[in-house]
Amino acid sequence: MQTNHNMNKPVMPKDGWEGLKENFSSDAISGFIVFLLALPLSLGIAKASDFPPLMGVLTAIIGGIVVSMIAGSRLTIKGPAAGLIVIVAGAVSEFGGGETGWHLALGAMVVAGIIQIGFGLLKLGKLSDFFPLSAIHGMLAAIGLIIIAKQIPVLLGVDPKMSAGKDPLELIAEIPHFVGALNPYAAVIGVLSLCILLLMPMVKNTTIKKIPLPLLVLVIAIPLAIYFQFKQSQPAYLMVKLGDFLGSIHYNASFDGWQHPGIFIKYVIMFALVGSLESLLTVKAIDMLDPYKRKSDTNKDLIAVGVGNTLAAFLGGLPMISEVARSSANVNNGAKTRWANFFHGAFILIFVLLATPLIEMIPNAALAAMLITVGIKLAHPKEFVQTFKIGKEQLAIFLVTIFFTLFEDLLVGIAAGILLKILLHLFRRAPVSALFKAPIEVSFEGDEYLVTISKAAIFSNFIGIKNRLHEIPPGFNVTVDLQNTRFVDHSVMENLHHIQHDYEHSGGRFQIIGLDNHKPVSNHTLASRKRVK
Repeated sequence: MQTNHNMNKPVMPKDGWEGLKENFSSDAISGFIVFLLALPLSLGIAKASDFPPLMGVLTAIIGGIVVSMIAGSRLTIKGPAAGLIVIVAGAVSEFGGGETGWHLALGAMVVAGIIQIGFGLLKLGKLSDFFPLSAIHGMLAAIGLIIIAKQIPVLLGVDPKMSAGKDPLELIAEIPHFVGALNPYAAVIGVLSLCILLLMPMVKNTTIKKIPLPLLVLVIAIPLAIYFQFKQSQPAYLMVKLGDFLGSIHYNASFDGWQHPGIFIKYVIMFALVGSLESLLTVKAIDMLDPYKRKSDTNKDLIAVGVGNTLAAFLGGLPMISEVARSSANVNNGAKTRWANFFHGAFILIFVLLATPLIEMIPNAALAAMLITVGIKLAHPKEFVQTFKIGKEQLAIFLVTIFFTLFEDLLVGIAAGILLKILLHLFRRAPVSALFKAPIEVSFEGDEYLVTISKAAIFSNFIGIKNRLHEIPPGFNVTVDLQNTRFVDHSVMENLHHIQHDYEHSGGRFQIIGLDNHKPVSNHTLASRKRVK
């Protein structure tokens, strides 16, 4: 039976140089398609972050060509991420803005990159397991709302002076004024681009669905910009301006920001923590999409991202993560190995060296439309509905995280979400002694493993639970008994579900028992559960 099971397993793609030869065609094609997505997004993310647009491209090139060689994940695409726009732009602003703010923000990014390498060396790849899922989703939704608020003026072609220095809530309040001051030509391109990005996914035609939407936007936006004579008669701020790519790449980081230790430390923590968290969550998500069900080495991947970020920051680039949209596209387009990430970076490098004049024909309104689309995906109403379905307390954590992120910053937002989650657990009689360490007993007899968890199984003690479960060899019958817990939260329910899926895929059996006397807080299958008897 075991032999049969192995025979049905797909043959794993080879890695390294042999993998390049074996999978050259599929990886090169996927890398090319991802390049078409990544190039305009990298430009837009850099511009929205108050970095020179070329520096977004530099990060994508480093993430592809350099980081792919040392990464611990096979199918993720490394590059600048919309989720870090808020932090990067905040750092540039608080360090004085303009070119000075850029150089000082780079210094904080260098230190954060080194810390990420340290995270990997200390085997903190499981860092994402500590954060409650509702707080993470709240953080991402808040980022989405901030991106939308900041990009609406760009979409409408408004003079940047009108939106400079305004926080997200002020920008939302100013939308009527932005509409009144819009540039009609830029607004036509921006709104048309946004309609393409939002409505085209609804088209059922399989041939049309294969066209990368950012490419379709550029194919329409660039000719319109030429027709409207953007270069000749419109303000310069409506167009992408690159400059000399090779001439811009040199040592750009400054550590003088340390003279403002409060600001410097805050942004080092945010770059290192939020960047690592987003990257690890993407790796986890893409592992689930991998048709070969390979498991990434998250610690090695953190080290690779840290190396990439340190190098990019020294040279002037944006911070990078394993980016979820491009990584998903990579899987969907048939990538087999890390070489697809390499090819995406190589294609970007070639295009920038040979076709800079073409890139400078892109109107910023089209890039703003792409970023607003990303923001809508992060803050989509379905995220609010789905969170509410899991439980009212999850929605409360989600909304509190959003509120404090919008009114303060990401660090305060995620801290507020975690604090509320802990208070809710204490209110539901989770013992203080089990907040960070759950009592676990593991026993085995023959091929049967019994894992008994007592007191509470919650997000803040899950790392210890996960470590004990991962010590069990594959191929056994594992039973997790939760009857002695007073409370099991949603994050643990979902993570146990993922562990069950992975363990059963490796050939073992995994079951969760002892919840008969626990009452779920909602009808959702993975809702939190409180013992009632």
